[in-house]
Amino acid sequence: MTAVELSNVTYGYEGAPAVEDVSLSVEEGEFLGLVGPNGSGKTTLLKLIVGLLRPDSGTVTLFGEPAHDFSDGTRVGYVAQETTGTESGMPITVREVVSMGRYPHVGLGRFGEDDVERVEAALETVGVSHLVNRRLSTLSGGQRQRVFIARALAGDTDLLALDEPAVGIDAESREEFYELLGTLNDAGMTVLLVEHDIGVVTAFASTVACMNRRLFFHGDSLSFSESDALREAYGANQRLLDHTH
Repeated sequence: MTAVELSNVTYGYEGAPAVEDVSLSVEEGEFLGLVGPNGSGKTTLLKLIVGLLRPDSGTVTLFGEPAHDFSDGTRVGYVAQETTGTESGMPITVREVVSMGRYPHVGLGRFGEDDVERVEAALETVGVSHLVNRRLSTLSGGQRQRVFIARALAGDTDLLALDEPAVGIDAESREEFYELLGTLNDAGMTVLLVEHDIGVVTAFASTVACMNRRLFFHGDSLSFSESDALREAYGANQRLLDHTH
């Protein structure tokens, strides 16, 4: 099934176009890396996909429904670029953050055994079980991002959308973080990743979308590496750095 479908999508801020006539689809279980220079509309496109913005023209669907009216928000986990800075100072523990992923399922009721088990499983999956009683503010950037992903997993997320999640994380933690995303994708989760490090995208993502307001390339990672899309979207003197994993 198609997880995401964009057809001729255009969006602008106060008359200035940020996304122009973009069409692409993402199948369930796909790992899509979205790349482009600063100000190219990547974050805007991701927000359109998860329904935080409504296109000026064109259509965006999530699992067959209009993204801005998607009825089952628990299926989509969104980790914004500013999440770490916004939430890291809150006096809240890791367990409390991850438990938030279950709130849409329990409503005003109390957590049942299944809810507790899903929180524990999410903590274990991302490798932060040993941090459950730590405050979020005491964690490293890489640890915090793992916690936010665990929160999405606890909510039975099918699609994980991340906007430059490894900004400010050291190189070793970045590698471990992207290996985690690869593991989640291998298990069937659809992953949408906005990332400025093109080498990371070509190493871990199965498909790449390269844009600078409009789409210059959408296809498999190897074909992207061999295409002229990088030069066309970024300008001259751009080169691809390889990341081994």
